Amino acid sequence: QVQLVESGGGLVQAGGSLRLSCAASGRTFSSYAMGWFRQAPGKEREFVATISWSSGTNYAGSVKGRFTISRDNAKNTVYLQMNSLKPEDTAVYYCAARPRGTWSVNQYEYDYWGQGTQVTVSS
Repeated sequence: QVQLVESGGGLVQAGGSLRLSCAASGRTFSSYAMGWFRQAPGKEREFVATISWSSGTNYAGSVKGRFTISRDNAKNTVYLQMNSLKPEDTAVYYCAARPRGTWSVNQYEYDYWGQGTQVTVSS
C-alpha cells in the first residue's frame, strides 16, 4: 500500500510559479512511475505530467515547456515545478503512483492517489 500526500498549492497571479510536492510512503517508491493530474471545476480530470522509474518524462501539450516533473528517490518525493502559470491552470492537482514503472498518461493505469491540492491562478 502506498500513501501520497500533496503540498505546495495556493493562489498565484498569472505569470507566477508554484512547486507542488508529493510525498510517498513505502520502500518501493523508486520502482514506481508517478503522475500529476488535474481537475478543474465542471471538467474531467486530465493528465498533466508523468515520470518513469528511470526519470523518463512526458507532458500534456498544454503545459509542455512551462511545467517540469522530477523525482527525488532518497526523499520518496515527486515534484511539479509550474512556471508561467495561466488562469486556465486553475484546478485541483492530484499526484498518482503506478507500480509498473513505465510512465503513462492514462489515469486508469495508476493505483494510488493523493487527496489533491488546490492551485488557483488569478488574472
